[in-house]
Amino acid sequence: MSPALAQASAPVLHIEGGVATITLNRPAQRNRLENGDLKALLAHFETVNQTSQVQVLVLTASTSGQPKPVFCAGYDIGGFDEPGHGSSFFEEIPDALAALRPVTICALNGSVYGGATDVVLACDLRIGLQGIEWRMPATALGLHYYPSGLQRYVSRFGLAGATRAFLTARPFSAEQLNAMGLFEALVTPAQWDATLQALVQDILALAPLAVQETKKSLREIETGQADVARLREREHITSRSADFAEGRAAFAERRKPVFVGR
Repeated sequence: MSPALAQASAPVLHIEGGVATITLNRPAQRNRLENGDLKALLAHFETVNQTSQVQVLVLTASTSGQPKPVFCAGYDIGGFDEPGHGSSFFEEIPDALAALRPVTICALNGSVYGGATDVVLACDLRIGLQGIEWRMPATALGLHYYPSGLQRYVSRFGLAGATRAFLTARPFSAEQLNAMGLFEALVTPAQWDATLQALVQDILALAPLAVQETKKSLREIETGQADVARLREREHITSRSADFAEGRAAFAERRKPVFVGR
């Protein structure tokens, strides 16, 4: 379930076919994120965005050797002391992740804390491992969270859930998160690989152009930047596309479509 990588390192990118996987890879440190890791993530995001065949990005973590799996313990608090870093720099990572072209899936195979919770929220879809916990301790440390992170929390958790997260700093159980609709699936370790692969394959089977244009529109609606004319133009682009013609033909012929992304 958890990728087994040779030694601890900055996040690792692997691309195979239409799927990119980024793995947080400091299990002995509970995959906490140092400033160098954040820079590596930004570089990986750019590579993924520029690799046209990638349609899905999976973000996961190595939990090898951990007594209880931890996806990420959050941002290394010592990073705040480095010039040009801290919460404003950290904010760039979930913002960049949310804006990526491919569909993003967080394979949340362990507990998650602090700023890393916003990285999870920045993904389009999430699957969760039963038994994990989630905690946002910003106010317990004396910090007002950055704007886009608060916005994502309210968008994903609702105002009541975001209020509980920030104004009590109490942990959420996996079951509480699932009840709020955070996960596409909440599964056992035995179900993990099959569940993740089924989700990836379902996305890969969709028309790439329609998926990418729809993702842009959904993000703009969420962030209050939607323009009806722009959304309408995307509708027209896809309605005139080769993919839509192929989708209609495949439906009529009762076969699987073969999309080309245009």
